[in-house]
Amino acid sequence: MAAAPKAFSLGDTPLARELSEITRRRQALAAEVLPLPPKTRVLTVANQKGGVGKTTTTVNLAAALARSGARVLVIDLDPQGNASTALGIEHRSETVSVYEVIINDEPVANVVQKSPDFDTLFCVPATIHLAGAEIELVSMVAREQRLRTAVEKFLEESDQPFHYVFIDCPPSLGLLTINAFVAAQEVLIPIQCEYYALEGLSQLLTNIKLIERHLNPVLTVSTILLTMFDARTNLANQVAQDVRDHFPDQVLATLIPRSVRISEAPSYGQTVISYDANSPGSLSYLEAAAEIARRGAPQ
Repeated sequence: MAAAPKAFSLGDTPLARELSEITRRRQALAAEVLPLPPKTRVLTVANQKGGVGKTTTTVNLAAALARSGARVLVIDLDPQGNASTALGIEHRSETVSVYEVIINDEPVANVVQKSPDFDTLFCVPATIHLAGAEIELVSMVAREQRLRTAVEKFLEESDQPFHYVFIDCPPSLGLLTINAFVAAQEVLIPIQCEYYALEGLSQLLTNIKLIERHLNPVLTVSTILLTMFDARTNLANQVAQDVRDHFPDQVLATLIPRSVRISEAPSYGQTVISYDANSPGSLSYLEAAAEIARRGAPQ
C-alpha cells in the first residue's frame, strides 16, 4: 500500500522563511527608539558615477529618519530635480528654488517646502534653472561658500531645530558639488554592488581631501552605503567584500537590495518608506537610517 502523501506545509519553505525574516526585522525596527543628534548633522550624498542610487538613498534615508521623529531637510542640488519629485515637492520651472538661493541670495526659508508624506520632512527643491548655475557661479564672489552661508543662516533662524540635512548632488564634481561639500560636515557615498563600483572613487576621495584641506576642515567621509545588492550573484558579494575591506569603518552593515518597490515609488511622488513601508527595500533603508542615527556624527 502506497504511503499517503505528506500534507503541504508552508512552515519551512523559502517564502515562509522570507516572511518570517521580514516580520522579525519589522518588529525590531518598531521596538527601537532612535537617538536624535545634539546638533544638526549635514550630510552630502555624493558619487560622480551616475546610476548608483544617490537620489534614492537621499530621499529614503531622509524619510526613514523623519518617520522616526527627526526633523529632516533635503536640499535638492541636482538640476534633474528627482529628489523633489520623490518627496512630492513642487518644482516646475517657475518655482522659487535652490537656484535662487545660490545665485540670488534668496533666503532658504522662502524656498523650503514640506513633504506631504511626513510632517517633519522638508525640501529645498531644484528646477531646470539650476543647470546654468555652474556657469554663473564661476564669476561670483565666494562661489564655493554660497550654499553653506545660506544653510547656516536658515538653521540659526529656524523656529525648531533640524536634526539632519541631506544634500543630493549631481553626478559630477563641478561647483554645485563643491558647494555641497563646503556646506556639510559629512559625506555619504552610495556604491552599487556591480562591476566598476570602485572606479572613479579614488578621484572623489582626492577631491574631498582637497576640499577638507582648503575650504572645509571638518569634512569627512563618514558613511558608505552599498546599494543595488543582489545576493544571488557572486559578483555582488565580491564587490561588497572589496568595499568593506577598503573602508571597514565607514561601510554600513545594511545592504540595500535591488527592489521593484524602490524603483516604483518615485513615479507616485513618494519615497519607498511611504509607498510600501513593509517591503524589503523599505526595511533596508529604515535599518540603514537606524545605523546612521546610532553611530552619530564622527568625532
